[in-house]
Amino acid sequence: MTSDISPIPEIVDDLKQGKMVILVDEEDRENEGDLVMAAEHVTAEAVNFMATFGRGLICLTLTEDKCRQLRLTPMVGSNGSRMGTNFTASIEAAEGVTTGISAADRAKTIKVASSPDASFDDLVQPGHVFPLRAEEGGVLVRAGHTEAGCDLASMAGLQPTSVICEILKENGEMARLPDLINFSREHGLKIGTIADLISYRGQNESLVERVLERPINTVAGPFNLLAYRDRISKEVHLALVKGSFSESEEVLVRVHEPFSIADLLDKNGGIHSWHFDDALTTINEVGKGVLIL
Repeated sequence: MTSDISPIPEIVDDLKQGKMVILVDEEDRENEGDLVMAAEHVTAEAVNFMATFGRGLICLTLTEDKCRQLRLTPMVGSNGSRMGTNFTASIEAAEGVTTGISAADRAKTIKVASSPDASFDDLVQPGHVFPLRAEEGGVLVRAGHTEAGCDLASMAGLQPTSVICEILKENGEMARLPDLINFSREHGLKIGTIADLISYRGQNESLVERVLERPINTVAGPFNLLAYRDRISKEVHLALVKGSFSESEEVLVRVHEPFSIADLLDKNGGIHSWHFDDALTTINEVGKGVLIL
């Protein structure tokens, strides 16, 4: 069965070529497969395929920045959905459509909304296309089809928007992995997984950036202070580095959770197995090591 799952680079390449793929999430989430296509490649034929064979709700995934650009507001004031899917108010192209529901009309709306220079005035509400707002940080923050669609389109060098549609069986039940494999073989579509996408991004992207480096004199002696900003959460993490060493060299490392004033002042009253000063002193005496805050 694993041989039916394509690696992420192949999924990205198909999206870049304007093809449709199937993306599967985890059993502990919705355990469903969605048809996914980069929004800028969408056609009336693609929308019709999704409606005919996918049978689910056809949605447009958008980044937070894109939603702000289009001034799209949440569909409801309080999101009570089980997976917290961020629906906005539905949309329609302001011009160039008739009833809005035909495959051609929905493809037109998707093209208009996903255009780089699209604005609020290019759309009307409500409509027959359902935008979904992705969490900033993509699948590394929320492992949903919404975020995966935006991530994959961006990785393909396209606008970070995609069209997605859940796949149902002919009897109306959700299609699970065995059904999706048969579906992919029947229609010649590749299958990828959100789990693989998370792993791929983690292995191939730098998730932190160095924002500061300077020498510092601590109670234990001189160290080099490095500060890193998490690209996803924007939180800053500090590292006190002693000496120089290679990547393959084993050195002392202490990961010290954020401490309180009591931890600094009361050497015997802290909650940690190693007091902050003791950890610094030990690393300083050895001459090499890192203390991470």
